[in-house]
Amino acid sequence: MYHIRKITQLTIIFLFILHISTGCRNGPAIEVATLKCNNKESPAGVGREELSFSWQMSSDQRNQWQTAWQIVLAESEKALEEGKYFWNSGKNKGKNNLHIPYQGPELEAASRYHWRVRVWDRYGIASEWSQTATFVTGLFGKADWEDARWIAYETLPDSMKIVPGIHGSGSQLGVRGKRRPVVPRFRYEFQVDNPVKEAFLFITGLGHYEARLNGKKIGDRFLSPGWTDYRETVLYNIYEITEQVQHGSNAIGVTVGNGFYNVNRERYRKLVIAYGMPKMLCQLRLRYRDGSTETIVSGPDWQTTASPITYSSIFGGEDYDARLDQPGWDEPEFDGEGWKSVKIAEPSNGKLRAQQSHPVKISETLAYKKVNQPEPGIYLYDFGQNASGIPRIKVKGKKGQQIRLTPSELLHDNGLANQDASGKPHYYTYTLKGDGVEIWHPKFTYYGFRYVQVEGAVPDSVSDDNKPGIVNMEFLHNRNSAPGTGHFETSYEPFNDIYSLIKWAIKSNLQSVMTDCPHREKLGWLEQTHLMGGSVHYNYHLHHLYNKQIADMMDSQTNEGLVPDIAPEYVEFIGGFRDSPEWGSASVILPWLLYKWYGDEETIRKAWPMMDQYVNYLKSKADNHILSHGLGDWYDLGPNPPGQAQLTPKAVTATAIYYYDVKLLSQMARVIDKTEEAERYTQWAGEIQDAFQNRFFDSTAHVYSTGSQTAMAMPLVTGLVKESDRQEVLSNLEDSIRANNKALTAGDVGFHFLVEALENGEADQLLFEMNARSDVPGYGYQLKKGATALTESWAALEEVSNNHLMLGHIMEWFYEGLAGIRQTPSSAAYNHILIEPAMVGDIEWTKAWYESPNGRIQSEWSQGGEQRTMKVSIPVNTTATVVIPSIQIDRITESGTQISNHPDILEIRSEEEDTRLRLGSGNYVFKFPK
Repeated sequence: MYHIRKITQLTIIFLFILHISTGCRNGPAIEVATLKCNNKESPAGVGREELSFSWQMSSDQRNQWQTAWQIVLAESEKALEEGKYFWNSGKNKGKNNLHIPYQGPELEAASRYHWRVRVWDRYGIASEWSQTATFVTGLFGKADWEDARWIAYETLPDSMKIVPGIHGSGSQLGVRGKRRPVVPRFRYEFQVDNPVKEAFLFITGLGHYEARLNGKKIGDRFLSPGWTDYRETVLYNIYEITEQVQHGSNAIGVTVGNGFYNVNRERYRKLVIAYGMPKMLCQLRLRYRDGSTETIVSGPDWQTTASPITYSSIFGGEDYDARLDQPGWDEPEFDGEGWKSVKIAEPSNGKLRAQQSHPVKISETLAYKKVNQPEPGIYLYDFGQNASGIPRIKVKGKKGQQIRLTPSELLHDNGLANQDASGKPHYYTYTLKGDGVEIWHPKFTYYGFRYVQVEGAVPDSVSDDNKPGIVNMEFLHNRNSAPGTGHFETSYEPFNDIYSLIKWAIKSNLQSVMTDCPHREKLGWLEQTHLMGGSVHYNYHLHHLYNKQIADMMDSQTNEGLVPDIAPEYVEFIGGFRDSPEWGSASVILPWLLYKWYGDEETIRKAWPMMDQYVNYLKSKADNHILSHGLGDWYDLGPNPPGQAQLTPKAVTATAIYYYDVKLLSQMARVIDKTEEAERYTQWAGEIQDAFQNRFFDSTAHVYSTGSQTAMAMPLVTGLVKESDRQEVLSNLEDSIRANNKALTAGDVGFHFLVEALENGEADQLLFEMNARSDVPGYGYQLKKGATALTESWAALEEVSNNHLMLGHIMEWFYEGLAGIRQTPSSAAYNHILIEPAMVGDIEWTKAWYESPNGRIQSEWSQGGEQRTMKVSIPVNTTATVVIPSIQIDRITESGTQISNHPDILEIRSEEEDTRLRLGSGNYVFKFPK
């Protein structure tokens, strides 16, 4: 059966008359809602050359879109209201509301600007002006930092530096790396005699800093600035502190920890590295109401001392001696006896850039669930959740008593903390000052844990005069503060549990980079950024984090074109652990994902030299277009313990991803109008495809290589399979899965492609059956073993990480498959949405939402008795294809009206098994027979 109906010109005229008679009477049909500059609300640190504007719209009418726009920008809100514009774009025809480039006069550094926008709707009627939004520019170059100097407590001779770092203990380094850096405090007092209009602090510390003003912490960041390869890039942060600056005396205090800037040879370390000793750079700009300005900078007139943090390591933990604390050190009129003048440190080689990615913050506080005593004198606090974080204690006791806290994600059989697979020893010690209830938490480190083992103290409920009492302990969970973008839930409870399992792994590993695990490594292994990208993207806004990761890759790329497996690259791992195509290909795939998800073309242009150089590097390593090096399908399920690929030849995954890179470059070349390059890459991709087919494809059996899940799925998804062979290859993949009792075998690389291949092949029921079980290694198996975050291995082995960001690819299917939220192949930034839910298994209902660049997309469906219901929401300025799994058009209704007579449905297309509706924006409720 085939039927099609499109909206007619008569219908458009009718809708316009309806609008004139109703909508206009109540004001404009469109309201401009969320405003973003550089895809972020009210950003600070905007550059002079990279500045764009975006906005979302809302309407109580269906089928609304923008036909024109106008942006105005001023140097103050008053000037904006009075029409004294610094830039007026004028009225521009067009539907685009994303990444509109700034085209006005040159901006001033360290300045706040105000802007707003109005749009014209589909009928040419203007909206009201939006609310005012702001942005603050950064410092554009060295001259803007004026006389600010890097300051330090101590410096490190060049002969003692260790860059790049050394993997492992560093025992071969002699005396280098043995010295424990002092964690310094810096302070400076200044006077303010005029009323302050604006005050901005520009600051960075290497490795991380915590800044305070007049006794209070500035901002709520944790482990700032974001970590980078400090030889290439140093990030700085901007704070508005107008309200914290007081009339009269003021004092700035800054503590600087090590982070990845200096990891010495104590306790656990994944690597040993020493760029230098902790140092700090800052500038405070004051603008007074009388129009005058003042700038305060870090320099030789600052004072310093050692902080009470006696040891700090991003890998090993932290020690704090509260007896060394000096109350009031960050307040005015402090007696700084014993403090000394700072040392002027050498300038950092890395280019100073404002941090645009969202900062790491303490995002949740978890209470402990229970306390056990596995051995006399040892207590174990169980928080019930494995996550990234630090403990915070409230304790009271005598001066000089010391508590030791050991975090762990697992326990030994005797109930004690087990750090065997997560990096040991990592612990925290706190020495009491003996002054009432004391509150403390580490400042410059974190770990992945569920349990905290306590030695040297007792719970407050236990009476022991010889030990301090813990009044309370909390779990402070840290993650990147990128806004949430989605939510999923379903009637099938095991999938809700899997959703939680994966999401905790995502939250634990979204830091300054997308890490692999929050304890043992904390490194930016790159394969997960694209393989897990969709799963993360439906939960968190990734535009800024991925732009940073792209910058990290550009910093890490070698002269030969290699993009190493980890970025930032603190250690040059050898063999496949430095040069695996499935990992380095993130350098090509991430710019493409940012274009598809957010409509970001500029990142493609910025990353083009890196991408082009990388694929040419791969070509230099190929033998007749076949690559055969790297890690392959890491952690697949084979006869041996997990590790490098077992079931699929490395040449299959390496060559398939190489082909995919070149194919994507041909598509990206067209996006940015590089016509000749597009043709060159298209031809190149064809040559790789031919070589792959000749080497790995059995055209008689329609099987690739070993016929493993990975070997069959990757060619299907990347486009290597000829169209004439696609259905046979897909059928063989499905048959082989069923023949293997529907068990998972694909690993870190392959499972991503397996999920996508089955989803694209409409094998959602098979996906459901593979993952709705707990009797074989997989998600249900991990849950049955007590996992609360996604584990590194399908079998949740204790000897490897139990909080790891890989193998969570089913999350993407929850949103795209079960809820059915995705975009059409030609769409970018979800400007044309596809809603096609998979109503599989015995699932009674599923609902999800995703905050797209244009606004919230919602999909909700339920089935009971003989009827099904679908509820969908489509943002203004987009269209959608909604697939109804029924061909009985006369029995499909929307809000009680048969769709064949519905004025708001733009097109109806009835096919063999479903009905496809093209819709404009709005909220819709469909009912149809089961």
